[in-house]
Amino acid sequence: MVLTAVALAAVLAFLLDAVPAAQAATPPGLHVSGSKIVEKNGAPFVARGVSHPHTWYASQTATTVPAVRAAGANALRVVLSNGVRWTRTSTNEVSSIVSQCKANQLICMLEVHDTTGYGEEAAASTLDAAADYWISVKSALAGQEDYIQVNIGNEPFGNGSNVSNWASETSAAIKKLRSNGIRNQIIVDAPNWGQDWSFTMRDNAAAVFAADPDANTVFSVHMYGVFDTANEVKGYLAAFTSKNLPIIVGEFGNLHSDGDPDEDTIMAETTRLGIGYYGWSWSGNGGGVEYLDMVTNFGPTAFTPWGTRIFSGANGIKSTAKTASIYGGPTPTPTVTPSSTPDPTPTSPAGACTALYSTSSSWGSGFTGSVKVTAGSAAVTTWSVTLSLPSGTSITSAWNGSLSGGDKVANASWNGNLAAGASTEFGFQGSGSAGGVSVASCSAS
Repeated sequence: MVLTAVALAAVLAFLLDAVPAAQAATPPGLHVSGSKIVEKNGAPFVARGVSHPHTWYASQTATTVPAVRAAGANALRVVLSNGVRWTRTSTNEVSSIVSQCKANQLICMLEVHDTTGYGEEAAASTLDAAADYWISVKSALAGQEDYIQVNIGNEPFGNGSNVSNWASETSAAIKKLRSNGIRNQIIVDAPNWGQDWSFTMRDNAAAVFAADPDANTVFSVHMYGVFDTANEVKGYLAAFTSKNLPIIVGEFGNLHSDGDPDEDTIMAETTRLGIGYYGWSWSGNGGGVEYLDMVTNFGPTAFTPWGTRIFSGANGIKSTAKTASIYGGPTPTPTVTPSSTPDPTPTSPAGACTALYSTSSSWGSGFTGSVKVTAGSAAVTTWSVTLSLPSGTSITSAWNGSLSGGDKVANASWNGNLAAGASTEFGFQGSGSAGGVSVASCSAS
């Protein structure tokens, strides 16, 4: 058959238009079906997981992954860094995390944390820079679409004036990932520090979903103090399910500094609707929110009240988690062993506080460390910690505290007041070797 130029152009246009549609209909691995997440074979997958702060506690990951699985979870959300605020998570590290999740039959959501509070937090990364990071580690993601979800950036906008840019910048990041060949399911966080009190994500979700040529984007809300009533929880989730849009609760807690979230309704309603949830977080919290630790000091079975609630309570992880069908066969019994890094020994000098140092991560030319400061038998209003540094080692920056004199960190304006026995935590980046770093003294008043 001979086609005229007009007819040929029409056929070519039809074929080009059909490419995204066909691609969207058959994405590899985990994908969206209506408002649900399903596996390649169409089996629904409902996440019951927690978050692990790998970027600050990389030495704990090998112990944490099997411990989370042994506790009953079917999913793990892992905190990574694109190098803007914290030490960049390398491609090899990403591959190792993927392997550990697969070995323990967990669906793994990877997220860049540096975007947290962009527009309000001066040091935060853009979503565009986060997209560049995912492209740079593409080799660790390719072929893992059955097992790995990409959470582009954690809580990518604060409460600043740029919140209105959430839809356009999120859409642009999605398109950038797809145009560079990343086919994993994409998770996008809400603005307003993840809580979307302005309803920016809710009201623009359909347009952002349409920006993904694979039609494989899932929306994630973080439920803390904004969601302190049953009606708020139910209403927000219904706004997505009623429009056939996929939604998960990417973070939540049983307490928080901005209010008391209704965790009972969060867990009950997500169970009723078949929606995934991820609690924050396994261990390592500081800055006054230590109550969000699920286990104490990364102890595999040292469950806190929050850990007991989310794993063993009503609509908890143990009773509602189902292993992804991609793994097949019987559920493994993970081997949980203590971390190869011994727990640091607290330094208890004379004075009104004690300080506990631990190395979070290290590389050839530097390291990051954290110090937990605990008030003694009386409340304190200020504190300072002096560190002992070996020759050739220096502190280059600190967070959640004020660095002075090269080896001394004092409280920030917001974490100096500690009740008797209460704790807070600061972190720092060092140049040189972490070996031999210790706390010289802790003083308070």
